Amino acid sequence: MTRPILPLALVLAVLAGAVAPLPAAANPIQRACLQSDREAATPSLCACIGSAAERTLTRSQMREGARFFQDPQRAQDVRQSDRRNHEELWQAWRNFGETAEAMCS
Repeated sequence: MTRPILPLALVLAVLAGAVAPLPAAANPIQRACLQSDREAATPSLCACIGSAAERTLTRSQMREGARFFQDPQRAQDVRQSDRRNHEELWQAWRNFGETAEAMCS
């Protein structure tokens, strides 16, 4: 059960921070990646992560996931919540992390 957390941790690490200008067509996850101050957050990696998000997350899930980077406690609260919509979001987020790891590694 802890295995899916590792890809999520990788994605969270890349997306933390804020700096670069943003392309107009970037989705919320790609924008969060481009704004990060991580050296690994190259435009091509961010585009790949954004593509993985578009394949696995709804727009609403992307917006909520982007909020996790501003408020990491929110991610923990959603992960531990028993609310159905939070469980669905967390499952989608785990799937996104696995997909991004497979596509972008």
